[in-house]
Amino acid sequence: MYLTQEKKKEIFGQYGKSNTDTGSPEAQIALFSYRINHLTEHLKSNKKDYSTERALIKLVGKRRRLLDYLKEKDINRYREIIKELGIRK
Repeated sequence: MYLTQEKKKEIFGQYGKSNTDTGSPEAQIALFSYRINHLTEHLKSNKKDYSTERALIKLVGKRRRLLDYLKEKDINRYREIIKELGIRK
C-alpha cells in the first residue's frame, strides 16, 4: 500500500503541530496533496481508469475547499502551505 501509518505520521509531523495532529488544515492539505500526486502518477499509466479519475477530482475539490477555508481564516498560513507544497492557484 502506498500510504502507510508511518508515512501519515511523517506527513502530520512535518505539516501539523505534532505526529497526532490530524485535524489541522495544513496537515489535511498535505495528506490530500500526497494522495493526489500518487493518483496522478497512477492515471498516467492507466488512462482509462475512470473510477480513480473521479476519486482524484473529488480529492482536488476537497483540497481546494480546505485551502479556501485557510485563506479566509489566516492568509499567512495559506501562503506558507502553498509555498511548501508547491501548489499553484
